[in-house]
Amino acid sequence: MTGRPVPAVLPSSLRAWLGLIAALAALVVVVLGVLYAGHDEPGMADRWIIRPTADSVGPPWRRVALAMDFLGEPAGSATLVVATVTGCLLLRRPRAAMFVVAGVGITVGSATLLKSLVGRTIHGDDNLSYPSGHTAFLTALALVVALLATGRLGLGRTAGTSLVLAAALVAGAAMGWAQVALGAHYPTDVLGGWCTALAVIPATAWLADRLVDAGRRVRR
Repeated sequence: MTGRPVPAVLPSSLRAWLGLIAALAALVVVVLGVLYAGHDEPGMADRWIIRPTADSVGPPWRRVALAMDFLGEPAGSATLVVATVTGCLLLRRPRAAMFVVAGVGITVGSATLLKSLVGRTIHGDDNLSYPSGHTAFLTALALVVALLATGRLGLGRTAGTSLVLAAALVAGAAMGWAQVALGAHYPTDVLGGWCTALAVIPATAWLADRLVDAGRRVRR
């Protein structure tokens, strides 16, 4: 018996577009990493963005930025992941729950590894900044949820791609703004974190589907 077909976590209608986006995002991560390796000061692009906004974050927007920042801290991020996994399990989607954990975990792990490899710092030698792990985390979680929603709702290529990219843009922009506003990261760190998630999540989803398909073929 082959059983009921298991829905893919990466809808077939999105594979080509997201594969191209993932490749471009990975290229951006590498280029920025090479450009800012070992640096401890903002680059030209960072100065252009930071200069007009550096002194503009006060109450109540600072509280908003701090709330966003908390979502990327261990307690906040764990709460979001647990809530998302619980939702998947309540919907009887254990494969989706595993994808949430794997996708977010691999993204955050990749960002952490890149920080050590690139060695860019902010506010001292101990504060590795490229890429932004907070931005990578929230973007990755938004991408995962959007992909799962696309599959569950049966959205086509245009609607599905629009949903996925809109979710990534909103999550990345919100967390990126908070990180720059609080002085925790340079704008290019934020871009690197955003692109890390865009590169990792489609690849993780594709690999998850291939592993499941291979497992089903072995059981036949």
